Amino acid sequence: MAVQNKRRGTALAACLVALPMALAACGDDEDSAGGSEAGGEVTMQLAHSYTETQPQHRCGAQVIADEVANADVGLTIEVFPASALGADADRIASVVSGDIDMDIQGASALGAVYEPVSVLDAVYAFDDSDHLARYFDGDASDDLLQGFEDEAGVHTLGAWSAGMREFTANEPIRSPEDLDGLRMRFPNSPQYLMNAEALGADATEVAYEELFLALQQGTVDGQENPITNIAASSLQDVQDYISMSDHQANSNLVIIGVDAWNDLSEEQQDALDDAVEAAEEQVPGCVAEDEEATLAEWTESGDMEVVDDVDVEAFRTQADAYLRENFNEEQLAIYEAIRSEAN
Repeated sequence: MAVQNKRRGTALAACLVALPMALAACGDDEDSAGGSEAGGEVTMQLAHSYTETQPQHRCGAQVIADEVANADVGLTIEVFPASALGADADRIASVVSGDIDMDIQGASALGAVYEPVSVLDAVYAFDDSDHLARYFDGDASDDLLQGFEDEAGVHTLGAWSAGMREFTANEPIRSPEDLDGLRMRFPNSPQYLMNAEALGADATEVAYEELFLALQQGTVDGQENPITNIAASSLQDVQDYISMSDHQANSNLVIIGVDAWNDLSEEQQDALDDAVEAAEEQVPGCVAEDEEATLAEWTESGDMEVVDDVDVEAFRTQADAYLRENFNEEQLAIYEAIRSEAN
């Protein structure tokens, strides 16, 4: 389901219609498209914020690097996990500036450079990971991704869901009314704060790196994250319940700067597209396996009680009405395009 590039570099084509001497000059130009065809090897960085044990790395970033290496097209992908090249906001700025070649980011973080893409993280926009895959695989996402590329200079290679986001707290959350009086941590981005309003939550902004301590000290009462993130941060040590609200498909977009993309030969672009598609096929299954094992472990150990009778429809109905009333025209069009791909 990789998002296929629709505009290949044209520098080599221009050379082919020029005089023979100009053709030779173009073939030797290191800055022209088709670097590997000129005999050069290309190494690119792929950064992300996840640990090496999380599926976004194991089945995502590492698969991309391995598949590209196996293609043997003169392209090497070096993976930098765990925010080694900076936090989310810093990395997206570095992709735009060309200091980092590739990144794996959530849609809300990408909204800092192209606001409309944040709608991908709207609460209950996607029903599940399959719905997200259909949206990116079809035509419904074309206008959004082209606008992202044109305005921010960022090309989207593909996308996957890293699991549904769930509530945790020291009491069960089965309905919107159960959020009353709870200080719930939400990420500090416009879409996430809108999500909190749509769900009926009292949002408290806490940095992800400070979340464990905030929960431990009672600065906040609860939070929401995918199961893999909850486990990676050991939040089960400071929270008693996980309520399966499935309120958001946690998005990951695999992005590359347009200049970095255009510097690749067509053969290298094809290999990278294929590698991202291979990762897209693997990540959802890896996430599901990790989630199943984690929930079983928490149930057996008693570390966290799993609340699986959440009134999801009540949350969904309330959220949909709120978003439709509060989205602007552009945001609503994107939201409706997403919902059009639901089963």
